[in-house]
Amino acid sequence: MSDRAVSETPPPLFDTAVVAGVGLIGGSVALGLRQRFLARRVVGLDASMDVLREAEALGVVDEVRAGPGEWLREADLVVLAAPMRALEPLARELAPFLNPGALVTDVGSVKSGIAAEMERLGVRHFVPGHPMAGSERGGVTHARAALLENAVWVLTPTDHTPLTALSRARSLVEHLGAAPVVMPPAAHDDLVATISHLPYLASLALTHMVARDERLSLLAAGGFRDLTRVASGDPRMSRDMIVENKEALRFALERFRRQLERLDADLDEPEELLAAAYEGKRTRDSLPVVKRSLLPQKHDLVVAVPDRPNQIGAVTQALGAEGVNIKDIEVLAIREEGGALRLGLESPEEVQRAAGILTDVGFEVRGRS
Repeated sequence: MSDRAVSETPPPLFDTAVVAGVGLIGGSVALGLRQRFLARRVVGLDASMDVLREAEALGVVDEVRAGPGEWLREADLVVLAAPMRALEPLARELAPFLNPGALVTDVGSVKSGIAAEMERLGVRHFVPGHPMAGSERGGVTHARAALLENAVWVLTPTDHTPLTALSRARSLVEHLGAAPVVMPPAAHDDLVATISHLPYLASLALTHMVARDERLSLLAAGGFRDLTRVASGDPRMSRDMIVENKEALRFALERFRRQLERLDADLDEPEELLAAAYEGKRTRDSLPVVKRSLLPQKHDLVVAVPDRPNQIGAVTQALGAEGVNIKDIEVLAIREEGGALRLGLESPEEVQRAAGILTDVGFEVRGRS
C-alpha cells in the first residue's frame, strides 16, 4: 500500500478544457470534468469577474480568464455555455484563437443557428450539443456535476461534422454520466419546441390568468405550482431561448391550439373526454423517471484509479483498515488507462477522513458537488 506508483492517476481525456460561460450548466460541466478526472486543467472563461471569482472559490474551475487570447490555443476541449443570445457572438469572439484540432461543443437549447454560424466561421471540429438538464435556480452557485447524470444529452452534427469529432463528443457525454442521443439540428429544434418551449409559454399563460384575478391565487396549490414550475426560470434567458426557436414554436403552438379545441368539443362528449383522460394518464405514466444524486452530494468522494487489478480492493481495504464505512460505491468512468470511483460515505467528516487516508496511500481524490 505504500507504493505510490500503484495508485497513479489515469491520464485524462483532455489536457486543457475551457468552459466559456460559467453559469449553471457551464459550471456543472466544469465540475464534472474536474471531479471525474476527465481534464488535467479546467479553465473558466466569463465576462463577469464576479462569476469567475465565485467559480474559482467554489472549486468549479482550476483557473479563470476574463477574455479570449492566444492562451486558448492550448485547449483541446472548448465548451460554449453562454446564454442563447450571447452564444453566436461568443463563438465569433473565440473562433480566431481556437486550436484547429480542438473539440468544440456548446450547451444551447436551440441548435440550427449555432451550427450554421460555426460552419461559417470554419470551426471544423464543432459538435452542437444540448444537455436536457436544468433548474429554476441559475448561476454557478447552484452548479452540480450530478445535474448532468442520467440526463439525455442531444448531439446534433451537420453534414460537415467529422466522425472523429462526433465520436469524441459522445465519449465526453458518456464520461460525464449522461446519455448521448444523435439527431440533425433542425429535428432537435422541432422536438424541443414541443417538449420544452411550448410548456414554458403554457406556464406563462396560466400564471398570467392568476395574476389578473386575485381569487385564483387563493386556490393555486400544489398541482398548479407543479404545472407552472418552468415559469420560475430566468425571464430574459427564457425569452431568448424561445425567440431563437420561434418558427418551430409557432408550429407547435398551432398543434396545441388544435388539441385544446378538441378537448373543448369533448366537454359535451363525456366518453370522448374519458378516453382522452386515459390516453393522457398512459402517456404521463410511461415517461421515464430520471434519478440523480440518490446520496447527499456532500457525502460523496471521488477517487481516481488506474486500470489495473485490485484497485477497487486497494481503496476499500485502505478505508476499512481505518474503520471508514463505505455506504455506496459506483464506477463513474473506466477508460483504457483507468477511471474513477464514487464513494458514498456517512457524513462530511467521514469524507474528509477518507480523503486523507486515500491521499496518504497515493490515490488522488476530489469532493463532489
